[in-house]
Amino acid sequence: MRMEEKEKVSKNFIEMAIDKDLEEGVYDHVMTRFPPEPNGYLHIGHAKSILLNYGLAQKYHGKFNLRFDDTNPTKERMEFVESIKKDVQWLGADYEDRLFFASNYFDQMYEAAVSLIKKGKAYVCDLSAEEIREYRGTLKEPGKESPYRNRSVEENLELFEKMKNGEFADGEKVLRAKIDMAAGNINMRDPILYRVAHMTHHNTGDKWCIYPMYDFAHPIEDAIEGVTHSICTLEFEDHRPLYDWVVKEVGFEQPPRQIEFAKMYLTNVITGKRYIKKLVEDGIVDGWDDPRLVSIAALRRRGFTPDAIRTFIELAGVSKAQSSVDYAMLEFCIRDDLKLKKSRVMAVLDPVKVVITNYPEGQIEYLDVENNKENEELGSRKVAFGRELYIERDDFMIDPPKKYFRMYPGNEVRLMNAYFVKCTDYITDENGKVTEIHCTYDPETKSGSGFTGRKVKGTIHWVCADECVDAEVRLYENIVDEEKGVYNEDGSLNLNPNSLTILPECKLEAGLKDSKAYDSFQFVRQGYFCCDAKDSTEDHLVFNRIVSLKSSYKPKK
Repeated sequence: MRMEEKEKVSKNFIEMAIDKDLEEGVYDHVMTRFPPEPNGYLHIGHAKSILLNYGLAQKYHGKFNLRFDDTNPTKERMEFVESIKKDVQWLGADYEDRLFFASNYFDQMYEAAVSLIKKGKAYVCDLSAEEIREYRGTLKEPGKESPYRNRSVEENLELFEKMKNGEFADGEKVLRAKIDMAAGNINMRDPILYRVAHMTHHNTGDKWCIYPMYDFAHPIEDAIEGVTHSICTLEFEDHRPLYDWVVKEVGFEQPPRQIEFAKMYLTNVITGKRYIKKLVEDGIVDGWDDPRLVSIAALRRRGFTPDAIRTFIELAGVSKAQSSVDYAMLEFCIRDDLKLKKSRVMAVLDPVKVVITNYPEGQIEYLDVENNKENEELGSRKVAFGRELYIERDDFMIDPPKKYFRMYPGNEVRLMNAYFVKCTDYITDENGKVTEIHCTYDPETKSGSGFTGRKVKGTIHWVCADECVDAEVRLYENIVDEEKGVYNEDGSLNLNPNSLTILPECKLEAGLKDSKAYDSFQFVRQGYFCCDAKDSTEDHLVFNRIVSLKSSYKPKK
């Protein structure tokens, strides 16, 4: 009994509602769906909806549909359809062969509208959009009935057919539900069901010049597909009475049930489509998949993984209360996912040359290096070592402060996985910038040789100058200025001028030369990096920093 109680407590409110429906025989199965409108790219908030709906279908051994709510041809494009399909598949939400389009149901929706007219539940209205708004009333005052509300069934049928046949201009007439202009819920005050729009549709072409409104189409789509639980976000809570009215009046025998949950808001990110569209149009980002954005395509390109996003969604949880999630939690999830899965390689992002003056000229030796010290299963690799190397410019100082344990004249450090070296000299250009560092090495101090003669406090990474690969590396910060918040008082965006830093002449281990799109690695001491899927080529490697190595963020227990 106690185990059962514990299980009930651990379920979210949606699962408890589904349990109740199954126990009471309202449904004998579970079917969910993800129904995006193809008018832009999906973002991290949509990932929550995708994984929630798919996860519920999995948990209850049900089915999950992907359906495009393509009832508004003014904003929809096939580019968005294809990007959404790719995102859903990448997240691992398997809709099998159940890919649907609302526009495929336009005939059934039209017939449903005709049936409502015949029942006296819908009428053609000639009021303009502005007049309809004026007649609707307010939260405190009831609405006014349209002067066209009491047209006969025959007249309404005739006018609706003429609407369908293209005999009226855009905005000239609409079909409205006949419900209650005094309803406390404004959505029930004779809402519009169909409008005239002479637009070419991406799927149906020019067959239709009237299009159903979302609130009419959506419940019909769910019912046609046999969806049992229509899981949506909280802004649709006030629309639920209309959802229920439509499926009841149209006459579906086992209507779906709508359940709302709170959207997931992420701190200091831009998700609004119009803002992202402007960033793209103004050339501030290089597309909807720019790695500084949180569209699913952008997260994928930056190097985030489906596993990390799934973990993040689970940690964020499902609730009825609106709340924000710290972006640092998403970064924690990707670090946690990659730390045991990825090889730890050496990459020098701001290189300065080191010459080991007592190392034999022309000699290259290959050192055994573990790929990941925390995961032996990833094995080891050979790394070239020679007389000339590159190290990070920050790892050398001519006149260091106290407690600086890296390289400086007279100091000895360990080259990671290699030897102790001591700085003996350096060369600068006319501006005083260091161009070359000279060192000597001690051959007895080779890593793994058992040497214990003395210790050094500093260990630095390096790459062999004779066997390395050039790459462009991109470092990202938040695209918005976190201290000021996302928006200015005038509604414009607070953009961070340092959101992208391009390092054009980095030196990477030679083994990375064959890196392909989405290959990712830990660059030791630098962070996790991913081979860019858009700009990287065989001749010009480009890596994006996914996330830095450390953060003060700790997830709540």
